[in-house]
Amino acid sequence: MSATTSPQGQPSQTYDSAFLKACRREPVPHTPVWFMRQAGRSLPEYRKVREGTAMLESCMRPDLVTEITMQPVRRHGVDAAIFFSDIVVPLKAIGVDLDIKPGIGPVVAQPIRRREDLAQLRDLTPEDVAYVTEAIGMLTGELGGTPLIGFAGAPFTLASYLVEGGPSKNHEHTKALMYGDPELWSALLDRLAEITSAFLKVQIEAGASAVQLFDSWVGALSPADYRRSVMPASAKVLESVASYGVPRIHFGVGTGELLGLMGEAGADVVGVDYRVALDEAARRVGPGKALQGNLDPAVLFSTPEAVEAKTDEVLAAAAGLEGHVFNLGHGVLPTTDPDALTRLVDYVHTRTQR
Repeated sequence: MSATTSPQGQPSQTYDSAFLKACRREPVPHTPVWFMRQAGRSLPEYRKVREGTAMLESCMRPDLVTEITMQPVRRHGVDAAIFFSDIVVPLKAIGVDLDIKPGIGPVVAQPIRRREDLAQLRDLTPEDVAYVTEAIGMLTGELGGTPLIGFAGAPFTLASYLVEGGPSKNHEHTKALMYGDPELWSALLDRLAEITSAFLKVQIEAGASAVQLFDSWVGALSPADYRRSVMPASAKVLESVASYGVPRIHFGVGTGELLGLMGEAGADVVGVDYRVALDEAARRVGPGKALQGNLDPAVLFSTPEAVEAKTDEVLAAAAGLEGHVFNLGHGVLPTTDPDALTRLVDYVHTRTQR
């Protein structure tokens, strides 16, 4: 079932939500707001419910996924929920030997650097992630008219973790493979595109109203390298879910020079980090796309007056956009005061009421 229409062809509960209207570049009653990492360490209720449970285990328990996904919706009154998971979940589901180490991030036991290492990456089936289908079923029942955003890691970012063996500042092994063995690199990204596509399809078919493709590390590339070595795989993922009719959001960090290409890859909504003003981002992306963003998450540590002033700057830069979803220009920082987020949602809703 598409998130935009019910089985009878009638609009679903979420179709006329402010979030989905903004994604479709339609008039909205107010600018919709949600936050990347809105369900996370900034919430005391999140820390409490996660106590004693490893990250990957949390992502595989439908009851926990449902509770954690709902927490920021209840607390902040955001216009969309983001499915609680991690970008390495589909890799773990197909048997890749990895773990999420506290304070470090995903760590891969056997990095992929030779052709034979690709054997780790088999196809993903819905049965591999049955807990995702179950959790989304539970969530859509609770969320009612609030849309649920499914998500996945983009092929480049997943490849970086797999090739480096964990997080990396310089991506030296990743770039060495990309430049030195373009055939193996292409085979790796194509395999990851298939896995990512399957993971997004599971989420949409279970009831997700939109999807976001996170390319956290792609800002490390030049436009020429992105176009040649990465964009085809990202485009393959975005095209694979085009027929469902749900908005496709594409976001990366440090991607100011890549914004036009990321839109060209097939996104309906291009996420913009805090380094580029939204009016300039719109010029780079070109017409026919909504934008998402882009308050600097560090601003939330300032005074309420300063937060409002910086929010006004974002809203002013967004005034001429075809569609705008308000978000931070990166994820919520762990020590953010949750009340600052609640106030921000209220402020954006009030300031943009139409």
